[in-house]
Amino acid sequence: MHSLTDEHLLEIIRLNRINRALLEILPTLGIPHSMLVAGALFQTFWNHRSGRPAEWGIKDYDIAYFHADLSWEAENRVIAQVHQACSHLGVNVEVRNQARVHLWYEAKFGGTYPPLKKVTDGIDRYLIRSTCLGVDACTGKLYSTHGLNDLQNNRLRMNELNPRPSLFREKAASYQARWPWLQLIE
Repeated sequence: MHSLTDEHLLEIIRLNRINRALLEILPTLGIPHSMLVAGALFQTFWNHRSGRPAEWGIKDYDIAYFHADLSWEAENRVIAQVHQACSHLGVNVEVRNQARVHLWYEAKFGGTYPPLKKVTDGIDRYLIRSTCLGVDACTGKLYSTHGLNDLQNNRLRMNELNPRPSLFREKAASYQARWPWLQLIE
């Protein structure tokens, strides 16, 4: 098997019509340091690998951005802007300012979360190594914290940058329920 390259993964990601649309819309909105991240990317890849439609089972499309304004009002304006621009897509688009994550993470997931310094810091802390992916909305370049080896080899391994064993196992089990061939590596 050939090594999965950034370019090949980007081609697969763009097979998902929603990903293509979001990557066309986002650069027009002027949102600082915005990226299409998480499940929209790796779930599209797993769907491609399993022969399913690119959009199958993707419950939301995550947009991460980074802005120093920590107010809910500022984030809410960006959320409203994205929702208005993407309403015709008929999918749930989740938008989060990564500069604010530390303000709500503990209440939602338990445990502390350090303030992030840039948009990719959030990607670096996703629970599963193979899911630490983003596509820069302005450049179209792929960002991958740990490379593509685990993704290519169907491995679900806990991210040592955010070790939360119970949350990791819960998320991994959810993925294995939809893509049973994924291998849990503990």
